[in-house]
Amino acid sequence: MRRLTTAATVFVLAAIGLTGTAGVADAAPVSAGAECPTGWGSTDKSSEGHEYRALKNIRTGSHACYDRIVFDLGSAAPGLGYRVGYVDEFHQDGSGDLIPVKGGAILQVFINAPSYDPNTGQRTYPGRGRQPLPGVDLTGYRTFQDTKFGASFEGQTQVAVGVRARLPFRAEQVGDKLVVDVAHSW
Repeated sequence: MRRLTTAATVFVLAAIGLTGTAGVADAAPVSAGAECPTGWGSTDKSSEGHEYRALKNIRTGSHACYDRIVFDLGSAAPGLGYRVGYVDEFHQDGSGDLIPVKGGAILQVFINAPSYDPNTGQRTYPGRGRQPLPGVDLTGYRTFQDTKFGASFEGQTQVAVGVRARLPFRAEQVGDKLVVDVAHSW
C-alpha cells in the first residue's frame, strides 16, 4: 500500500509540474531578451592603459547569457591596456603566420600582459604559439568553439577565441583581471 501511495504522490506532483498549476511552475517564462542584455555591440573594445603585469592564467566559463574568458594577472594593474575585436583571420603577432581557428567568427584579444616576468624572463603562463589555451576545455559551451594562443611579443599577449558567430561582446578590467563576455545571441 505504501508503494502505491508513493507512486500516486509522484504522479500527482509530476502532473502539477507539467500543467503549471502550483508554486514555481506557474511563473511565466521570461524572454531571453529580458534576461540577457545584448546591447554590447560587436565593435572593437579597448583601453589605452600602459601598465604591464605578467599574465598568470587564462580561464573560461559558460553562463546563462554568455560565455566568458578571463585573463588573470595576479596583481592589480589600474592602467591595463587591451584591445579586443573581431578579425577575418588570426595572424601570429611578430611572425605574421596564419593560425587556423575554428568557429564562425574569430575574436582577437591583445592584452598588455606578457606570458613571462619582464624582470626575470621566467615563464608565468604556459601558452604556446598556435596551440589551444592550456587547461581550457570548451565542451558544452554555446558560443565558444576554439581558443588559440598567438604569441607573447613585446610585452603583449595575443589570444584568439573562435566563436559560433559574430556576436555582441563586452570587455572590461575588473581588479587584476581582464574579463571578456560574448553573448549567446543578439
